[in-house]
Amino acid sequence: MEGIAVISSKNEKLDALKAQASKQGALVRQLKADGAEHTRVTSAVEVLKKLKIAVEAEESKDSEPDFDREGLDSILLRRMVVVPSFEIHGGEKGLFDFGPVGCQLKDNILSIWKNHFILHESMLQIECTCLTSESVLKTSGHVDRFTDNMVKDPSTGACYRADKLLEDHIERLLEKKEVLADEEKVMEYQRIFRQADAYSVQELHELIRYKFEIKSPDTGHELSEPFPFNLMFATTIGPEGTSRGFLRPETAQGMFVNFKRLLDYNGGKLPFAAAQIGLGFRNEISPRAGLLRVREFCMAEIEHFVDENDKSHPSFSDVADLEITLFPSDRQLGDGKMISAKVGAAVEHRIIGNETLAYFMARTHLFLLKIGVNPKKLRFRQHLPTEMAHYASDCWDAEVHMSYGWIECVGHADRSCYDLVQHSNATGIDLVATRKLPEPKVLDIAAAKIQKGLIGKAFKKEAAAVLGYLDDIQMRPDEALALESKLNSNGETDLELDGETYKIERKMVSFTKATKTIHTETYYPHVIEPAFGIGRILYAVLEHSYYEREEEGEKEKKKDKGKQSKADVKRAVLGFKPVVAPVKCAVFPLQKKDEYVAKVNQLTKLLISSNLSTQNDVSSVAIGRRYARMDEIGVPFALTVDLDTLEGKGPTVRERDSTEQVRVPESELVMVLTNLCNGLQTWEQMVSKYGLIQASTE
Repeated sequence: MEGIAVISSKNEKLDALKAQASKQGALVRQLKADGAEHTRVTSAVEVLKKLKIAVEAEESKDSEPDFDREGLDSILLRRMVVVPSFEIHGGEKGLFDFGPVGCQLKDNILSIWKNHFILHESMLQIECTCLTSESVLKTSGHVDRFTDNMVKDPSTGACYRADKLLEDHIERLLEKKEVLADEEKVMEYQRIFRQADAYSVQELHELIRYKFEIKSPDTGHELSEPFPFNLMFATTIGPEGTSRGFLRPETAQGMFVNFKRLLDYNGGKLPFAAAQIGLGFRNEISPRAGLLRVREFCMAEIEHFVDENDKSHPSFSDVADLEITLFPSDRQLGDGKMISAKVGAAVEHRIIGNETLAYFMARTHLFLLKIGVNPKKLRFRQHLPTEMAHYASDCWDAEVHMSYGWIECVGHADRSCYDLVQHSNATGIDLVATRKLPEPKVLDIAAAKIQKGLIGKAFKKEAAAVLGYLDDIQMRPDEALALESKLNSNGETDLELDGETYKIERKMVSFTKATKTIHTETYYPHVIEPAFGIGRILYAVLEHSYYEREEEGEKEKKKDKGKQSKADVKRAVLGFKPVVAPVKCAVFPLQKKDEYVAKVNQLTKLLISSNLSTQNDVSSVAIGRRYARMDEIGVPFALTVDLDTLEGKGPTVRERDSTEQVRVPESELVMVLTNLCNGLQTWEQMVSKYGLIQASTE
């Protein structure tokens, strides 16, 4: 197909095995959903386990060099980029604090996100409360279905996520020599480990209680049977304790319940998009993997409301020729190969369901590249039919490959009109839009003559409900004329509304047959939802930016002779793109003399006043060590004040990744650095203009 190409693989066998495992996993999920016989399910699961073992074995032959996660973690802690919350009190799993560098990095990512999406697409940004009433989340399904399986230590009340407890136990077993000596046992334990999150409650109970006899990690006592645990943080609203609420698990519901006001603000026009940035909360039983699975997290979500009959996008042509990496569901179940596709071709060949969904996938691709995600480690994976929500018509996850594997960072879903319908049904408020009909329609109606004064006097506060009903049934002529017949026969009739009975008298209302020509109709809009996990995206940027380089180190003592020597050392670098770097510039004096330091302070103030975040370092350590300090927190440009600077020739400017330097006149400094940091000019252009210089070591 034109515009679509299969991505060649280094390991065809691995692709085929992964495809078989995906297909078998889909079969297992379908059998369980269909309530198939236990023997069929067990047999299918055994096949899946064997395939997963084969995949792992093949992956071990084809693995890339291990990412130095320990080195990155060291920088994150030592430079207070991201640290555990309440650390001096022992910390709390799944909660993290952002330090100065982490805060600014997160702010920069969000600022770029807002410009890239909200500003560029003229979206309607709102901010809703994190505290959400139970009725909202009951309607959305979170109260009943937002669960994981948990076990409890009855003696202490301590809780553990059942599948993670099983995984941890198996990991410890696989460290024992007697287990490692038994190849069959190793393979069996590895199968169970990989399948841990797919077991049913009963299967988990049998494995934990009987097969492995797993006890409480803290007390050694027997654990309870697994049971579903709702992941939302529950609370009460108000001092009475009668109104139940939750900390929201997502920001989307706030946009759905405000749809009517947003539509009014937009002049009743569709399509339009609402956007929200805010915190979500999930009471993870066993948080792990740093920022990838936490209990409090920042989300940026978009709800794009569109006519179900027209999911085209006016700006689609802007991205139609963009090539992105796709992993369609049929490929996952087939040959296991990803494809490179132009966005336009993917829609044309129905790989992606519609233009609007594809448009936002393309915009997400561009956003992630803009902030520093490696394009070779980015793909869009389509949900398999067995993992798709029942109300969704198409879903694609933007997955980023990190040291933990392929991690979902952005979800893209065509959610149909499910949420608006659910909230409409629960509240009686029609969350609908209006569209013009191709041709006018003539409808049979029952025109009502309503005596509002009499109804108001008779029913007082309840009059609104009665008036609303009588007005609505004009469009249901059979129902209205049946009511008219009862009034004619008896002079009055009882009306049942929401469990209340109202006595309607003949003098209050009358109906007559009529026709009405309508030019518009109401409908429930469909929703295209891109949902961004900012914490996961931030961690992806950190991993993809981190590298080590060897360079000539400082003079170091040899232990055996106590002499000074030069040694090659590894320097850790966070190679942030300038646009996202927390600190844009560093300024150093080459010598710690008053006139040098004064010039450093002057330049620092100049850059900060020009909205370029800047730090200086006037310590007496070697200039190379000061560069290294700034490299660790990702500062892209370092200015050095030397003798030529004091003589009016401008400071030297060092680029972090190449370590090249140019000298820039002070009068052009702000313009040059602003252009570099905003991506308006490249370092190569600066080198071409100013020429490279040899770093001064006076």
